[in-house]
Amino acid sequence: MTASLPHQGPWPDEPDRPAEDRRHMIRRRSLTLLIIVLLIGVPAGYLVISANQSRDSGKDKEAKYSATGLTEGWPSKLQRRIYQVPVPHPAWHVAYYETNNWKTSRLYTQFETNAAGLDAYLTGLGVTRKDLKQGHITIGARDRKITGWKFATNDSWYGFVHRQKNPAPTHDVVVDLSNPAYPWVYVVGRTVP
Repeated sequence: MTASLPHQGPWPDEPDRPAEDRRHMIRRRSLTLLIIVLLIGVPAGYLVISANQSRDSGKDKEAKYSATGLTEGWPSKLQRRIYQVPVPHPAWHVAYYETNNWKTSRLYTQFETNAAGLDAYLTGLGVTRKDLKQGHITIGARDRKITGWKFATNDSWYGFVHRQKNPAPTHDVVVDLSNPAYPWVYVVGRTVP
């Protein structure tokens, strides 16, 4: 038996190929490296950016929901619809605060309006000024502590409780009529999940 030697050189029926020059080899390897970087680097960079944005968004939400007390501005349309708290036009000094837990969700809202705005607000709840009871502070101490609301014991404070059948919210309403042309309205809308 004779040992066969490895084939060196072109096969008889294969034409001679010129040797790949060094510049072409470097260019091909660079292109391969670029493709690998693009296929791996771009998605990885996107994931890092996305994770940072998500983390920042979570921190913003945490700060918003861990705040205590009222936030200046109007409650969102969704909040106003869920808690059935119509804020009339015109309204000034609007502020709100929402709390949620497994037992009860609350939307605290305050605003100043004019006499027509108060009537529109009461009509939106399905009540009238006749339902306001003088000296009746319907917002409890717990809710006043959360919001920082302080109600004086004088003849200009009126209130009522607007009870509805579940799942509709209940409203504790206090109105300051010390300036009847520009009353202040304080509302706690409460829902039970």
